[in-house]
Amino acid sequence: MTTAIIVAGGVGNRMGQTIPKQFINVYDKPILMYTLDSFEQHPMIDAIEVVCIEGWEQVVWSYAKQYNVTKLKWIVTGGAMVQESIRNGVFNLEGKCSPDDIVIVHDGIRPLVDAEVLTDVIKTAQQYGNAVSSMPYNEQIFVVSKDDETTTTQFIPRETLRRVCTPQAYRFALLDEKYHEAFEKQIGIRGSHYTNTMMVELGVRLHFAAGSDKNIKLTTPGDLEIFKGYLNNHVK
Repeated sequence: MTTAIIVAGGVGNRMGQTIPKQFINVYDKPILMYTLDSFEQHPMIDAIEVVCIEGWEQVVWSYAKQYNVTKLKWIVTGGAMVQESIRNGVFNLEGKCSPDDIVIVHDGIRPLVDAEVLTDVIKTAQQYGNAVSSMPYNEQIFVVSKDDETTTTQFIPRETLRRVCTPQAYRFALLDEKYHEAFEKQIGIRGSHYTNTMMVELGVRLHFAAGSDKNIKLTTPGDLEIFKGYLNNHVK
């Protein structure tokens, strides 16, 4: 079985709206429903779990019914930070997922995930036990000098870098074990940490899967305009 954890527990202050950004309507459809629809339509996805900001759980159930998201099986209340939210989602799957089941972690505000990206991250995780969606880094990266932050004498070769985001996929046994370990040891759970960085901090070798430049995270009003532009060109 392949289950998707969709993380929708954030507030999204940078979007400048009065409601959480995952519930903003774009052409009369909430952003979160665009994301869920990508997983609903994918033949390799068996079940969906949403980790939701507290107080919005019934709203998600209502939207799922309205937009015919039949694979949604569980809604879990999120935590105070993203790693707490993902942990809540993972722990809720205990007794529901088998050790070798694949569990995908994906941001609810990344609605443009390709079917091909999902397929590759699932197949890579089935083969190696984990997979992270990734893309090459195409810009030059320079290191700020310690003695003068307006200068540099060192660069990082871009061919040694990869940009990594969601979707990510893991065998459930690994995912569950590492979230228990991380919170017991307080490793890889605060600040900007996510599942992938936590795994590396806990000694796990990650495997790259395919990514897509259009798989943007909707964080600012400008990102919303990009999303609308894509919908205008490809959907409407």
